[in-house]
Formats: sequence, C-alpha cells, structure tokens
Amino acid sequence: MRYLKYALPVAVFVAGLVFTTTTGFATMEISKKEKKACIVCHVKTGAKELNEGGKYYKEKKTLDGYKKK
Repeated sequence: MRYLKYALPVAVFVAGLVFTTTTGFATMEISKKEKKACIVCHVKTGAKELNEGGKYYKEKKTLDGYKKK
C-alpha cells in the first residue's frame, strides 16, 4: 500500500508524457532529416498550421530549393 502512494502519481505522469509527446515524433524526424527547426514549416512551434515552407515541404518532400521570402 505504501508503494501505491508513489506509483500512482508516477503512472499518471508517465501516461501524460506518452499522450502529449506522441504527436511530435514525425515532426522531429523531419526536423532531424532537414536539420531545421519546426518553425521553418509551421506558423509557430507546436501548431499544425503550415507556413509557406511547410506547404513547400508537403508538396516536394524536401526543403532543398526553398527560399524563405
């Protein structure tokens, strides 16, 4: 019973971590591949809305040749 006092909050924390970080895996892979920050393609960090760079990447699957206006 004594361990439940600590195990429950840890389990809730880990579950919260899993649910909040799973959506960012693809973005991090692209970020590492392109060696660019998320803000290059997105309006702001964590937003799904794409800026011109993101629209270019979505169409071409690369940022090579993209010039930020």
